[in-house]
Formats: sequence, C-alpha cells, structure tokens
Amino acid sequence: MTKSIQPQPSRRKVLLGASASLFPMPAIAQAPVELNVGIANASSDIGFFLGVKKGFYREEGILINTSAFRSAADMVAPMGAGQLDVGGGSVSAGFYNAFARGIKLRVVADKASSQPGYGVNKCLVAKKHVESGRFKTMADLKGMKFATNAPGNSGWGSLWGYLKAGGLDFKDVGTIDLAYPEHVLALQNNAVDAGVTTEPSATLAILKGYAVAATTDDKERPRHAIAQLLYSEKMAANADLGARFMKAYLRSIRYYYGAFKDGKLAGPNAEEIISVLTESTPVKDPEVYRTITPNGIDPDGRVDIPSLKEDQDIYRKLGWMESQTSVEQVIDMSFVEAALKELGPYKRQ
Repeated sequence: MTKSIQPQPSRRKVLLGASASLFPMPAIAQAPVELNVGIANASSDIGFFLGVKKGFYREEGILINTSAFRSAADMVAPMGAGQLDVGGGSVSAGFYNAFARGIKLRVVADKASSQPGYGVNKCLVAKKHVESGRFKTMADLKGMKFATNAPGNSGWGSLWGYLKAGGLDFKDVGTIDLAYPEHVLALQNNAVDAGVTTEPSATLAILKGYAVAATTDDKERPRHAIAQLLYSEKMAANADLGARFMKAYLRSIRYYYGAFKDGKLAGPNAEEIISVLTESTPVKDPEVYRTITPNGIDPDGRVDIPSLKEDQDIYRKLGWMESQTSVEQVIDMSFVEAALKELGPYKRQ
C-alpha cells in the first residue's frame, strides 16, 4: 500500500509481481524490508516499476511503497525527515543547498542520461520560425523565448548546451517556466518561440506540427546526467540493504536497456516495457511510447560526474546555489560497485 507522505500531489499503489521467479529466494526474503520510494510518475521510473513487476526487489527481500512527487526537489524534505528512503529525479541547485543545511542525501546511480541516440531532452523551435527562415542555425536562437520547466535543474544544463552550440549564452534568450505538457500548448499559441522539452511532450509538439527538433541533448551534452537515483542518509548508512536495492535496480534498468533499438523502444523487450509503462504512468497510449525517444540510462548505473559538475557551475553562475557543496560530497558509487561485483558489467545482447 502506498503511504501518505507530505508534500505529495498524488499517490499510487504498486502491486508486487506475482510471476514465479527464475531465481531462488534468499533467506532474507522471509522477513522483507519495506522501503518508501519517491517517484516522478515518469518513464524514467521504469527501474522501480519493472523491478516490482518482475519480482527483482522481492528476490532481494524488499517491498517498495511508491509516492508520486512533482520533482526531486519536493522529495528532499521527506527524505531528510526519514519519510522516504529512496528517490529519483534531477539533482538540482536546491539539492546541494539542502545538503549544506544537513540533509545528507546521496546520489547513488543513474536514472536518466543522454546516451548516444537517446536524447530525451529536445531543443524545440516553433515550426513557423523554420518555415519563415527566422531559424536556420543554432545562432538564430538569439532573442527567442524558451519554455523551461523549473529553475535550477538539469533542464538548464540542456539549455546551456543548446545555446553553446550557437555561440550564445543565457543572456541572449528569455525563459518562462511551464510544466512540460504546457510546452505543447505554448508552442501552438505562439506564447513561446522554443522549448527545452522532454518526452513525451516533445514528440507530441512535433507530431501536431507546432515545432521541430533543432537538436537533442545527446548531441550537445553527450551522457548528460539528467536524473539520478537518490538514497536518504539512513538508507546510505545500511550498506547491505543499499547494495541489495541496487542489485534489483540494475537488473531492472538492464532489462529496460534491452528494449532499445535505433533510438526507440523497438528492441526485444520493447513490448513488455511499453506494457509496464502504460500500466504505471499517466500516459496510457502505447503508441506514444512506440514513437518517442526513450530516456537513455547507463546499464551499469554509473553517473556522469563531469556533466553534474558542469550543471553545478551553471547553478552557481545563475545565482541558485547558496552553498559550496561539491559534486564529490554527494556522490556515492559504492552501492553500484557492490552490485556489479555480483552482476558483472553489462554485456549487450
């Protein structure tokens, strides 16, 4: 059952998969540990949804209760208060500021990143600007008004990459914060000229004829760390439990990785993954997931630290970071390394 955790705009129930496991149940499974997990109710939560469905967490003696949040920023306080054990989302400026105030969360694995061919974040430009000749190269982004989704998160790292490709800086464009689905309407109504837009909203805007993709995150910020798996301080202090959770998580994202083909969910595991996503997220049309660019992920769970540092520099430049917290202070790859000792490195099928 999903527990009530504040702040929390929505709640959902996750049912444990009932299919028989191909792996023997460890002795610890006789006394399962319940963990509270914060999710964004997005496709990048596949590591949780699929792990439950396939029984990977159950095999590690873990039951998970999920609570949906608008963003990782809203998970910080509940994680610091011990209401959430695990969370998933963008490491924002607020995350670093909270760490400096004593909320010692840890970044422990990749959740979404711009792997080659899988640029889930797109630089959209209004189609009218392409047709009129107003936009021909990335330098033509100058003077445009961009739809973003919130200050101080990895989307601004994406925007930085797009502007840099045109020899521009933040001062050369305007921005307005809108929820991603609202980007589509804003492009339709000419309220913005462009957008830093993720899926499925990006593809929906393109399919409706409102925008074109000028470039994508994987081209301008290769392996950009968009979202991460987070552990609370209490969770991070339990090496055994943290490693068992990570083992189940890595098995899940590797299965997801097996659905990749040619920048789409079109590989061997695709239909199973699409079924889980339509069952578990607000997007209920499977054709949407067959059309969009799925979020990339490192199948060994490793986070691209250089891109986190670049994003952190952006937060400081724009005045969003109050602290001197370093990326190294919040990163803990020990749980990934422990899981990889058992699973071994990923081998593409």
